[in-house]
Amino acid sequence: MRLGGNPGLADLRLIHWAHMLGFRGHFSTKSRRYSTTLGNLRAAREEHARAEEISTGRLPLFDEDTVLVIVHWEYAGQGLSIGEQALAAAITGTRLPGVADE
Repeated sequence: MRLGGNPGLADLRLIHWAHMLGFRGHFSTKSRRYSTTLGNLRAAREEHARAEEISTGRLPLFDEDTVLVIVHWEYAGQGLSIGEQALAAAITGTRLPGVADE
């Protein structure tokens, strides 16, 4: 920062680039030989999350190529919920149906 205040070095804009000192590139640039790749990190994270969901019972244990088909459907209702009605009324500036003026 002291060098950046030197008028002779003003054209180098050292203060502007001071946050990059000691940092040799973008966080996502990884050498395939030295470090791991982002693809490997994503795959490991996905595998860990799947294993955790299986071990806690949130996901049944299936083979990788198994397709889960849900055959039971249930009617959940029609129209907007009360919360959705309130949000729609707030956005459009209208009143909720069935609500009296105060």
